[in-house]
Amino acid sequence: MQLPQDFIARTKTLLGAGWSAFEEALNEDPPVSIRWNPAKKPLTYPFVCKEAVPWASNAYYLSSRPSFTLDPLFHAGCYYVQEASSMYLEQIVKKYISQPVKTLDLCAAPGGKSTQLMAVLPEGSLLVANEVIRQRASVLTENRVKWGNPYSIVTNNDPKDIGRLNGFFDVLLADVPCSGEGMFRKDPVALREWSVGNVRLCAERQKRIVADSWSALSPGGLLIYSTCTYNREENEDNIDWICRKLGAELVEEPRRFLPHQTKGEGFFIAAVRKTGTLRHPALDAGPPETQRGLRFKPAMTDPRQSYLFHPAQFVIVSEQNRPVAIPEIYATDYIYLSKRLRIVSAGVALGEQKGKDFVPAHELALSTALSADTFPQWEVDKTTALRYLRKEALHDIPTTLPKGYLLITYCRHPLGFVKNIGTRANNLYPQDWRIRIYTNP
Repeated sequence: MQLPQDFIARTKTLLGAGWSAFEEALNEDPPVSIRWNPAKKPLTYPFVCKEAVPWASNAYYLSSRPSFTLDPLFHAGCYYVQEASSMYLEQIVKKYISQPVKTLDLCAAPGGKSTQLMAVLPEGSLLVANEVIRQRASVLTENRVKWGNPYSIVTNNDPKDIGRLNGFFDVLLADVPCSGEGMFRKDPVALREWSVGNVRLCAERQKRIVADSWSALSPGGLLIYSTCTYNREENEDNIDWICRKLGAELVEEPRRFLPHQTKGEGFFIAAVRKTGTLRHPALDAGPPETQRGLRFKPAMTDPRQSYLFHPAQFVIVSEQNRPVAIPEIYATDYIYLSKRLRIVSAGVALGEQKGKDFVPAHELALSTALSADTFPQWEVDKTTALRYLRKEALHDIPTTLPKGYLLITYCRHPLGFVKNIGTRANNLYPQDWRIRIYTNP
């Protein structure tokens, strides 16, 4: 790997005697790692899990990189492909968070840390995953839907919009855009675009992102700050700036992951606590204005209540004439956020009324809140599953299955819906999500 001379000089100063081992590691193949979804772990694994990632639950290194696109369990949300070093987030969450919290993943796309937070935050927590770039917010939404956790919301807002939510969040994760030094062996673009000037530009942008959203963190709240880069300007120097200028104290010493010391890519993470007194989340009923004009109805009064495994835990809101089930525990928070932010996805979309027909939503099929027995299930083999994921018309439907909406499953995990019209099944897989490869690359 041909490294920029300025990068070599700066990183030699940072690492000292460790430079040679670091440089050698950059020329090795990066490890491949995944996290299993604890709510969707399959009975048999589609590939060899070589060894556990020591700092994360349900996380493993693989012996080689398979074609994840051609694995139906990937599309079912059974696991997420994530760089191992960044999974260290779990350790900070478990160390400092022991009760339900309202958490913001500020720069969340594509969704690796958001899905990890969904898995490790205390039960009853609310996660808001935000992405300022609309196209990336769509990718984030797709990964949220596949993971299936209804206690989450995706928003598409600038950090300044977030900052107007005074003291709303107990935890703020800022995995900020960076110069990407830690991804050099995986991302040739990051290597080509690196410069000292870009490092400084990123450092200033990171300060602005945190400062713009800082007001949304409650006094006493926790800021977890991370990058995938090595230099001090974007890491320790920014942590010092946050403590001095914004008012915080360091609670988790900065930790830098280096490819010659740990099995993973470059990563930096630290945590600070905002000065002030932490409110008790369990006693917080939300801003007073959310207690007025509640436009929800209990799920038990909706004809589609049978779609949900625990309908009493949800309320129904109509979004553009499409019913969405929102966990009752954060219904008032949903209203508060919907008045201030652009919500892209929340709770569980149930479907859409088309004439006399109610078409179930793909999101419902993948949700852990689905009462799977509601729909007749068609268990398919891998060949048929891949045809479904390519959005092809399906034939050879078992004659024992009724006409109407069927839940396609693979290894007992839902993939989505089809409508059985007798001679064939209309494929309801989302058009934008269809896979476009047919054989292993």
